[in-house]
Amino acid sequence: MLNGGYQLLHHGARALSRVERNGIRIDVGYLDDAIVRTESLIAELAGEIGGSPVMRGWRRRFESATKLGSRPQLAWVVENILEHTLPRTAKDQPKTDEIALSAVNHPFIKAYLRIIKLRKTMSTYLLGIRRETVDGFLHPFFNLHTVTTYRSSSDSPNFQNFPVRDPELKKLVRRAFIPRKGNVLLEVDYGGIEVRVAACYHQDPVMLEYIKDPTKDLHRDMAAQCYKIPVGEVTKESRYHSKNKWVFPQFYGSWYGACAESLWDAIQGVETKSGALITDILEGQGIYELGLNGFRDDPDPGSFAAHIKEVENHFWDKRFRVYKAWKDQWFADYQELGYLETLTGFVCRALMNSREAINYPVQGSAFHCLLWSLIRLVLHDLPRSGLKALVVGQVHDSIVNDVPEREEDQYKAMLQEIMVEKLMEAWKWIIVPLEVDFSTYPISWECER
Repeated sequence: MLNGGYQLLHHGARALSRVERNGIRIDVGYLDDAIVRTESLIAELAGEIGGSPVMRGWRRRFESATKLGSRPQLAWVVENILEHTLPRTAKDQPKTDEIALSAVNHPFIKAYLRIIKLRKTMSTYLLGIRRETVDGFLHPFFNLHTVTTYRSSSDSPNFQNFPVRDPELKKLVRRAFIPRKGNVLLEVDYGGIEVRVAACYHQDPVMLEYIKDPTKDLHRDMAAQCYKIPVGEVTKESRYHSKNKWVFPQFYGSWYGACAESLWDAIQGVETKSGALITDILEGQGIYELGLNGFRDDPDPGSFAAHIKEVENHFWDKRFRVYKAWKDQWFADYQELGYLETLTGFVCRALMNSREAINYPVQGSAFHCLLWSLIRLVLHDLPRSGLKALVVGQVHDSIVNDVPEREEDQYKAMLQEIMVEKLMEAWKWIIVPLEVDFSTYPISWECER
């Protein structure tokens, strides 16, 4: 096993060096224009809030220590000048994250949030890409030796950290990445790979059924249970919140209080398929408030937090009790032995808490599925195929390719065969079906076909 792990990283480094050499094409003209426009927009927004009554009050309170980026100062401004009570942390400190601030319906806060977002976009993304672009191409580094979970990392710039969820930032940054002439950018990613790999470890029969039966949908079912609505009333948006604010956090070791708070914030204003507000439905069943008072096991009776605590108990004690038993035994084995062995031939010896001990092997093994496929593609199948396609980037569960339009269908078939069929033949421990999804970008990495 250990030799297999070494070989995976050795050949992975060779394959990724070719990806780095290939590089991804940059629309330099667009990028330069985007930098100028973003700088101008930041200055315009800063001018708007700089002379506002709110900013004058901010300066009066903090005088020479006034700092626009200070979140404690901002919290004071929100609660004392705007007279808006912010939600509290477990230590009774005001929250100033994006979710908490987005609930403050005031032009100053909206402009402030946009300035912070655009400043980060400018420094981290736009200027970073421009600085590293040479002759119209970006050649980011992909590393296999820097992450304790045995996943990859990237730098100069970080190719794995470009915005995706924020529509404005996604369009602004990813628009700079373009295919070579006559080509399209083709991104292929594993669908739910960490959940599938985790199932190969714990082998919970309920989870295996969810994965193998296409008619079953865990995120939909959990949305219905968390929001106390019929399955047929779950929308794409409410399912999304269930997936990202309940299911995955629970799998990664979160607790009901944090999940309840995230879900409560997320469902404000969200409707069911028939058009009813989820919060109205909850109120109709006696749930009017979050009810999280900072004590882990003592939410307010009849509150949303109390309901989510019951959902959590059912989730682990009934729905996925085999998964839970595996987690307990896995961590107990680590405490006894001092290390963990992964399914892909690696040993984790770091000092880990229970959450890390559960997640590290899964995250590493999930990435190794992609790495094995990338090695097979770059070092073996693609050079022998005669195709002109190039691999130009890699994110944890996806491969970015620059492909001649005429080769697209043939290349997709090759990727499907490698990433699903050949991988499962090579690694017999994969006991669940794998899926890959394709996205094609003929104009830029932002403009999907």
